[in-house]
Amino acid sequence: MRPVSAASDDDAEVRIGARLRAVRAARRMTMEEVAAAAEVTKGFLSRLERDQANASVAVLVRICKVLQLPVGALFEPAPAGQVLRRADYPPISFGGHALREHLLTPRGEQRLAAILSEIEPGGGGGAEPYALPADVEFCFVLSGTLELTFPHISEPVVLGEGDTFTFDPGELHTFSAGGQGARVLWVISPGLLGHVRGAP
Repeated sequence: MRPVSAASDDDAEVRIGARLRAVRAARRMTMEEVAAAAEVTKGFLSRLERDQANASVAVLVRICKVLQLPVGALFEPAPAGQVLRRADYPPISFGGHALREHLLTPRGEQRLAAILSEIEPGGGGGAEPYALPADVEFCFVLSGTLELTFPHISEPVVLGEGDTFTFDPGELHTFSAGGQGARVLWVISPGLLGHVRGAP
């Protein structure tokens, strides 16, 4: 999840920069301190805080860990206790490139988080593997093909339409879509509102 790119028009509506900046200020951390600890450049972090760049999943996870910010705190919440209509799925910015994602569960739901990913051909989580602070992750490919890569496994896990896969999100991994792209439902338990893995 090395690659980063300028924010696209589709991603422009998903604003996480102000949240990151506010948390950094509340922690009394300089941009230089956060950038160094998260292994990114100060210039990139500045662009991210101004919503002028997208980060890979791994980079967002690292920044959240440095800020002691639960990853789920970046999501726009869906109203708790209400029906969420298809046209009203709130967009989220969970890192990666060439994909759009929506949170399908209310922010207050801590038992699980359901995320819908619409991934363009070749898009995904990025080249750098990442881990999530959860116990189990379920993946259901609604259409297209998806490739999950785990550094400790020699062959990637390739999933087609209708295939499912359950794994430990605490293991380093990343994902990418095949030549037709992919539409994927991810279910992560517990939800991503708890402590970031490794944070005090």
